[in-house]
Amino acid sequence: MLKFHPAVFAVGKEYQIIVTTKNKSLVSIKVGDKIYVDDNNGILRSELPTHKISVPQDALNEECMYTVIETKIITRLAYNSKLGNTTEYNYKFRPIPENRIRFYHIADAHSNIQPCVKAADYFGKIDFLILNGDIVNECAKISNTDVIYNLTDILAKGEIPIVFSRGNHDLRGAAAEFYTDYTPTLNGKTYYSFRLGKIWGLCLDCGEDKADDSPEYGGTIACSQFREKETEFIRSIIKHSYMEYNEADVKYKLLICHHPFTHKLQPPFDIEEDTYREWAKLLRDIVMPDVMICGHTHKYGIYTPGEEFDDFGQPCLLIVGSNVDRDVFGGTGFELDENTLKVTFTESSGAKKKKIFELE
Repeated sequence: MLKFHPAVFAVGKEYQIIVTTKNKSLVSIKVGDKIYVDDNNGILRSELPTHKISVPQDALNEECMYTVIETKIITRLAYNSKLGNTTEYNYKFRPIPENRIRFYHIADAHSNIQPCVKAADYFGKIDFLILNGDIVNECAKISNTDVIYNLTDILAKGEIPIVFSRGNHDLRGAAAEFYTDYTPTLNGKTYYSFRLGKIWGLCLDCGEDKADDSPEYGGTIACSQFREKETEFIRSIIKHSYMEYNEADVKYKLLICHHPFTHKLQPPFDIEEDTYREWAKLLRDIVMPDVMICGHTHKYGIYTPGEEFDDFGQPCLLIVGSNVDRDVFGGTGFELDENTLKVTFTESSGAKKKKIFELE
């Protein structure tokens, strides 16, 4: 039995469909006549409650529906394992439209779901959802990731794509090292590019927000080396730009990152200045994204390059799209239509504020 509706994440040119079950089960996805399985080098998975299955975007976009096939495990043995009943769940799917693309951004929920849902409802129907870090408050237990799938269950219902980016709170807790088993990744990494119709996007991950040797982490963090590898990843994206942001059908370029890394924060959060300057330069001079969407600061903001928020060479318009004030949560709705970007801040209290930008 499924615990939540599936979550369809955009990763590279695939969808990673993540299915959470209540019992130990084998899970596969059927799209058209083809079945895609959750396996580890040919061994079908049943021990984890979360199943991650990759499906080509073109296949699902064309079919506009998929079937989750769940077979309950009674006993898994070295020989003659015993399987239970098989149940199928059918889902409609809506690919990204050609024009007037609407999406909603949530970051910094910190395990508080209902205000996020209320804020998103005030924006209305969307074509995809962005979850941009700190959706959970910590990862003390892997069951904490249920917060993510409770939220996608309500807002996406298995019917629209989701873009997912990790935040600093996602690194905290005894179960954080297993986090990638329960969330989308590309080759095991939490940073990756993605495609959604005419949109090319890049999800970056700053890791923790203080130095690795901060007493707060107790010697359990190595994010500096992690960021060095990410720099090489950005360079690789640029090297293969013809398969990425320079493909002929790309019209919009989004940069998604929980941390607005081009802004220098006060100690002890003033870290990795050289690394972030390099990221910014590569993105600004070569990739040239249209908009950068972040969270982390818990305060709405719209910043253009060269303003007081720009310390390391901001590559484009920057939107901090989450606002947290006691029990009131604010997220951000976006609408892309031709070269116009409409930004609407919506709060769980019902407050709204809209801005319109022309993209070059």
